Order: sequence, then structure tokens, then C-alpha cells
Amino acid sequence: MNIDKIEDIAKRRGFFWRSSELYGGISGLYDYAHLGKLIKRKLENLWRAYFLGLDENFYEIETPYIVHANALKASGHVDSFVDPIAKCKKCGATERADHIIEDQLKESFEGSTAEELTEIIKKHNIRCPKCKGILESVGTLNMMFPIEIGANAETKAYLLPETAQGAYLNFPREFECLRKKMPIGLAIIGRAYRNEISPRNALIRMREFTQAELQIFFDPDKINEHPCFADVEDYKLRIFPVANREKKHIDEITCKELVKRLPKFYVYHMAMIQKFYLDILKIPRDKFRFKELSDEEKAFYNKYHWDIELEIDIGFKEVAGVHYRTDHDLKGHEKVSKQDMSVFVDDKKFVPHVLELSFGIDRNIYAMLVLFYEEEKERAVFRFPGSVSPYDAAVFPLVSKDELPEKACEIKKMLRSLGFTVFYDESGSIGRRYRRMDEIGVPASITVDHQTLKDSTVTLRDRDSMKQVRINIKDLCMNLRKFLDGEELSKLGKAV
Repeated sequence: MNIDKIEDIAKRRGFFWRSSELYGGISGLYDYAHLGKLIKRKLENLWRAYFLGLDENFYEIETPYIVHANALKASGHVDSFVDPIAKCKKCGATERADHIIEDQLKESFEGSTAEELTEIIKKHNIRCPKCKGILESVGTLNMMFPIEIGANAETKAYLLPETAQGAYLNFPREFECLRKKMPIGLAIIGRAYRNEISPRNALIRMREFTQAELQIFFDPDKINEHPCFADVEDYKLRIFPVANREKKHIDEITCKELVKRLPKFYVYHMAMIQKFYLDILKIPRDKFRFKELSDEEKAFYNKYHWDIELEIDIGFKEVAGVHYRTDHDLKGHEKVSKQDMSVFVDDKKFVPHVLELSFGIDRNIYAMLVLFYEEEKERAVFRFPGSVSPYDAAVFPLVSKDELPEKACEIKKMLRSLGFTVFYDESGSIGRRYRRMDEIGVPASITVDHQTLKDSTVTLRDRDSMKQVRINIKDLCMNLRKFLDGEELSKLGKAV
């Protein structure tokens, strides 16, 4: 499956498409259609419930998407948030230098300096991908969008390049409000803006995108402990360390073994991230890995940096990351703002360190579209887990007469009143309606037929196996919940 096919399916079914399409679209900007938005909302809510549940002192906050210029001066973005660019001497086209090289040499060069990329281009005689012209020496471009606020542009600002800064700016007040307890987790699910030179791969690299980030502020003296580490010490993580790059081998290693290399606080959160992907999102284990970034690749302020990658149609791609940012951000804001960012906890004064769990919502949605899509002989199907499918169930009257639609509407209203997301349809043959639900990934279809009017039972159909069982309406809500949670269909009713 390739990018074009995914985009075609997304447009035909109503997942996503290019923004401002009436006017030719804008590269790197996408609109979520009705199905895509349903999945996006479910993914965000799953993320909230899971990661805010890791500690009773983790909370979600919300901040503006426009931030004072001095805040990003303090964070280092004004000086360092740049991408390498290569301009063609012949046609004038400008592209990401590392992307041009990656396309031709089939290796990743992200994190290489402009000078290193220039040398690689010369060594391999890499030309402009559009006209084969000679490329100029690699330069840099700041990726942020500047904003001028006020009638006389008296305040300089930027669109947020990452949601994380909102948490750092709010930390001093939240520390006071939350009764000065550590650790503190501040989560933000919001938009970020980056002026990508060459957006690509649909939702993988965009100019406006959604991040879900949890910034965990903690005492650096306690980085080698976590109260729940014993719960995960024997849990095996799939890791791809720098040392394995050449042989391309993924290690399976217990958390207890990994803490010989990394702190317990860090490893515990790696384990919980992997559990989220494998147990909650149902990502196949062999499609998941943690990739260690080298010193050249990782941000200079990250002491430890492992990306979460999923294997999709274009290889393993980063969808999230776990970063130990030390005290870089708070110290930077302390220096520029002249405000003290230290805390007094356990009879000592210190500037908290930060562990960042960062997720690209859009990238994860794209990955799920790829990983859960299958084409069979008679149908196309998205095998989304029930937790992220656009609808929990569809409700159909077998035919649109004989009082079946009225009964089906009653069931639809009952399910919706109990929190289920339900799609209703009475047009076309029942077989066509089942296929339509398969194509958008709805896991369960409930059919009201003439027997329903006699004995108050309905059929429940499993999208994946296409098998059906009969269930009494009074047990439908309970059994539908069990089915969405993974219970086998055959245990829920009598086979049809």
C-alpha cells in the first residue's frame, strides 16, 4: 500500500483530505472529514485516560497557540529550530536537503549538519529531483511562523512550534496550585505549527498538526527510582539501539535488564508507552519498536532520546518519542524572564528536570489506517480495534418496512443514550450495508429482523469473521461492550 492509495481511500470514505481543496489545496495542511474526526477524538480520549492515569498528580491544561517571542528565545527555538535546505541553481526549487539525499541513497540523514549534507551531495553527485540541476551549498531556514500582535505590531510572537512550551510557562503557577507535590505531570493536546520546506507523506509531515504531550517534572535525584517499577521489571521492550543500526536487529529486553543502561524512571515510562500501543491500540508487536537516537541526531538538550516507531508502508516511521530534557527548558525561561524556576521539596531547593512523552496524533492515525487496512477477495476492510473505530456499531433494519425501522431506531437511541457511537442505515440491501461498514472499520453490526418483533432478539455481526449470533435486546448493551473489549462473539449468543 502506498501514500496515494491511502489518500484515495481517505477521500472516498471520509477520513481526511487536503485543506482548501476548492482552491487547489495547501501543501502540508489537511482537513479531517467526519470519520477521521471520530477516530481522532477517540484516540485523544484514549491517550488522556491512559497517560493521565499513570499518576494522581498528572493533569491536562490548555494554552494559546500564539506564544511570546521571548518564550521561544528562552527555549532555543529562535536560534536553533532550523531545517537544512538545498536550492537548485537551475530551476530555483528549494527542498529539504536531508530528504533529497534520503530519497536517492535510501538512508536517513536527519540530524546531519548543513556542512555534512553539502559534502554528501557533492560526493554522490546528487541533483535536483525536479530538473536534475546542480544544487547550491546547503543552508538553513527557521521553521517557525512569526506573528505580529496589535495595530502597530507592538508585540512579537510566534505560532507554537511544539505544545510543550505551554507546560513550562505554566509550571510555576501549577506547582503552587497543586500543593507543591512532585512529580507533576502537565499534559497538553493541541496544535503545533512548523513551516516545513517540503511536507510529504500525507499526515506524516505536516505544517499544522496535533500533538499530545505529557511533561513530567521531577526531582533529578530520584531519576533512578519509580514506585511502580516492580510492576514492569520483567516486561520485555522492543528496542533498536544505535549499536544495532548496521545489522538492523531489534532486541527484546526486560526492563530489569535495560535499567543497566537507562534510569528506572525513564524505563518505566517506556514500558507504559509500549503497553499503550500493544494493549490499547492493538498494534502488532512486530510493527513496533523504540529507536535510540545518536548524539548527532537527538536534540542537544536531550540526555536520553528514544523514538517510538511503527512499521508502515514506507518503513519504520517515528510517531512518538520519550525525551529526558533535563532542566534545559526551565533554566532557559529562568534566564530570559528573570523569574526563579526552582522549587523547595524534601528540604532542598532545585530546578526540576523534565521527562517528555510526545505523540504525533496525525502520524498515529495515518499508521493505523495503513496497519489495519486489508483487501480480501470480496471486500476491503479496516480492522480497527473497537477502541478507535469511528463507530462502535451500526444498527440496521433488515428491510425498511413492517415496523422494523421503528424498532431499529429504538435500539439506536438506547445505545446512544448509554454512550455508544452508533451509525444507522436502512438504504440498500443488508449485504451492501455490511460491506459499507467493513470498509470504514465499524466492528459490529446489529440487525433488526422479523424475528426481533416476535422474541426481542437481534443479530450481532462481527466485522472480522463476518459471523453472527442472536442476542436478546435486554442483554445487547452488556454484550456489545464485552465484544468491543475483545470477548469472542461465540460466547455472547447463539450462532446464526
